Amino acid sequence: MKRSVLQLSVWVISLMFISFQGFAQQSLDNHLEQFSPYTGKTYKGVFKKTEDGKPVYDVQQWERALNGKAIRIMHSVNNGEYGGETLMLWDKEKESIVFYYFTTAGFYTHGTMHFENGKFIGHEKVTGNEDGITEVRTSGEQLEDGRLVAKSKYLKNGEWVPGHEIIYEEAPGAEVILK
Repeated sequence: MKRSVLQLSVWVISLMFISFQGFAQQSLDNHLEQFSPYTGKTYKGVFKKTEDGKPVYDVQQWERALNGKAIRIMHSVNNGEYGGETLMLWDKEKESIVFYYFTTAGFYTHGTMHFENGKFIGHEKVTGNEDGITEVRTSGEQLEDGRLVAKSKYLKNGEWVPGHEIIYEEAPGAEVILK
């Protein structure tokens, strides 16, 4: 009898520990909570418009990072032709979500992001882009059917120009490839 009570106690304590770990692993900083529908998922999207008319694909993987204090987004275009990693977190001093984006093309960006009317809005400064892009404005939203729409504008050579528009669908089997 004592043995079965002890086994049950160990089992209950183990179950509680595992449950707590699962909760701790899934939770995000309160300031990042609006991004929780995206974390733990992989998306694949097609650029709406391309220069040569050929399809261009982007794969994004969103994951919880740094014990929920950050979100990491890795992505690759056309199986590794281009890619990058983003880390976003809450900045107490700026009272804003900040992010840093590093690319395989050798440039990087840093900026802020916030939610407005169900969309996330970002503004970033670009360092080292060879095409003359110095700033980027982005917006994105999740549609009712679960797809994501992301749009951007670039400040290129002193003028705001249309960037890209991509419609993403959840793609659990897709892989981010960074070469």
